[in-house]
Amino acid sequence: MKIYEILEITMLLCFGFAWPFNVIKSIKARTAKGKSLLFLVLVLIGYIAGITAKYMSPSYKWYVLFFYYLNFVMVFTDFLLYFRNKRLDRLAQK
Repeated sequence: MKIYEILEITMLLCFGFAWPFNVIKSIKARTAKGKSLLFLVLVLIGYIAGITAKYMSPSYKWYVLFFYYLNFVMVFTDFLLYFRNKRLDRLAQK
């Protein structure tokens, strides 16, 4: 494993550790207030770009790609929770 792969995995792990806490907060809060749909979409696009770049790289490594997918799944979960919480916000207003 090369140093740049270790650094990339470290970056992905640091980002990745934050997302479960964000997902748990979204589940417990039951509101979309304070959430930015644009932010979530931009992060998802960023992970899609990173995943695509890994597949196009001549030095493709599955173990680095694994962390991209793991983070993408967590952000996508929070993305889906945004819509659930938005619906709950509308129901609470009625």
